[in-house]
Amino acid sequence: MAKSAPSGIDPQNLERYHAAQKVTWVSVAVNIVLTVLQIVVGYFGRSQALMADGLHSLSDLLSDFMVLFANRHGSRIADASHPYGHARIETATTLVLGGLLVGLGLALLWGAGMRLQMPASAQKVHIATLWIGLLTLVAKEMLFRYMMAVAKRLRSQMLMANAWHSRSDAASSLVVVIGIGGNLLGFTFLDLLAAALVAFMIVRMGWQMGFDALSELVDTALDEETVEAIRQTLANTPGVEGLHELRTRKMGDQALVDAHILVDPKISVSEGHYIAETVRNAVLKQHGVIDVMVHIDPEDDDKVRPSAHLPGRKELLQHLERGLNGTLPQPEKVILHYLSGEVEAEIFLPHEFCLQPDKLHLLKVEIKRFLAQDQYFRTIHLHRLDAP
Repeated sequence: MAKSAPSGIDPQNLERYHAAQKVTWVSVAVNIVLTVLQIVVGYFGRSQALMADGLHSLSDLLSDFMVLFANRHGSRIADASHPYGHARIETATTLVLGGLLVGLGLALLWGAGMRLQMPASAQKVHIATLWIGLLTLVAKEMLFRYMMAVAKRLRSQMLMANAWHSRSDAASSLVVVIGIGGNLLGFTFLDLLAAALVAFMIVRMGWQMGFDALSELVDTALDEETVEAIRQTLANTPGVEGLHELRTRKMGDQALVDAHILVDPKISVSEGHYIAETVRNAVLKQHGVIDVMVHIDPEDDDKVRPSAHLPGRKELLQHLERGLNGTLPQPEKVILHYLSGEVEAEIFLPHEFCLQPDKLHLLKVEIKRFLAQDQYFRTIHLHRLDAP
């Protein structure tokens, strides 16, 4: 039986929402058990390294609850206040989590450093701490592999961050096992040294997570390989004759893309729109993006806007009527092309007017005179509109 979407959740994100909830609750269960074991056994077994690793597991537990919150609110349907959706709630959560890890790691590092300066504080640990350290190492590595598989399938940056957090725990647990083992062999200071190394690893992981999240919040572009792949998709779409001003920015686990594409300047508005929609759908289908904004250009205006100074249609038609000294009849249709800083006009004349050779000849003479001195119009093409 298919699961229904919770209130406010975008149905398109339903599978992602439920999968993220499941994997995170698994992580919660594992981290609760490990946190209790590490802190309790570390305390009574006199292992500073195991206790530090236990606090690391506690930070994992906090991370899991933050992920549950962000997954719930980040999967909500776009609204008037958030037209691009709520994906950056995940990014903000990752930034907060990174800051908390840095703070926790620095506190542990300070404590371990103080104890290392007092050799008398180093004590021989209990053998049970070694077994708990080994159990933690295996559990964290298995949890990492499980979470990373789900994160890759969902393309979730937040779940990947949480998975790597578990992998950092596995690495720190390995350091703890080595430190405890060295302590049991008679090198009692190694337990304190392991605690300091674990603290440093926590700081490093938190800094990397926070930096990546901050980079996204300030609209950092996608990596060059991904941008080039999007560029090729745009360029290979039929009807696209050129491409410039391709811009990308991350939005949670996906991205937003803006692009200016060059098309034949003489095609219709509807055909230009069709090409733009074809381009948009191709990028949405082939790349992990939320939306694509396509701007149609009739000429390459990447560095110069040659037609920006020209007046609009109403002013141009009034200017044309005055310039032709009343010889132009009421057109059936006028198409204007703004190209290279000038205007090309296609004028569709009434059928009855075209049956009067004298008036038609006079109009052509006036057009030739007008074009020789006009500042706006480059060419004027006359078309006969046949009677229905």
